[in-house]
Amino acid sequence: MSIKEEVSSKEDQEAKKGFKHFGKILTVCLIVGILIITGFIIFYAINPENPYHVYTILNEDKRMEAYPINASVGEDIYFYVGLGNYLEENLIFTIRISKGDNTTILTPFGTLNGIYNYTAANFILSHERIWISNQLNMSFYETGKRIIIAELYGITAESKEFIYNVVFLRVNVTL
Repeated sequence: MSIKEEVSSKEDQEAKKGFKHFGKILTVCLIVGILIITGFIIFYAINPENPYHVYTILNEDKRMEAYPINASVGEDIYFYVGLGNYLEENLIFTIRISKGDNTTILTPFGTLNGIYNYTAANFILSHERIWISNQLNMSFYETGKRIIIAELYGITAESKEFIYNVVFLRVNVTL
C-alpha cells in the first residue's frame, strides 16, 4: 500500500467519523426542536387568549386613518367612537367625550383638566359584538393644540363606574 493510499484511507475514515458525529448532532437537534415546538403547542392549548376589548376613535368615514389633525377656530370636527367587546361577558358601558388643551393631563385612569362635553347613554354590549356611535362632532374656539378625549367606563351590577380605557385625538386649531 502506498503512502498516498494510506493517507487517503485515513482521510476517508475521519470523514466517515465526522459524518456519523454530524448525524448524531443533527438527530439530537431535531429531537430538541420537536420537544420545544410540542411545549409551545401545549402551552397555547392550555392558556387561551386573554379577554380584551377594542376601543378607538374613527374618522368621519368610520375608518382608523386620515384623522383631522388641523382645524380652524369654530370648525366642526366629525368623528365616531368604536368599541369591540371580547371580554367573554355582556357588559354595560358608557362613554364620556371631553375636550382638552395643553394643560390637560391624559392618564390610563382618566383625564385631568379636560372640559366635559357629553356622555353616550349607558349601553349593553354582548361578547364578540361591535358598537359604533352615531356621528359626533366637536369644535374649538381658541387656537393652539387641542385634544378630543373619549373615556370608556364599565358599569358594575352595583351601578359603580370604573374606567376601562381612554383614547384621544390631538388637533392643531388655527385662525
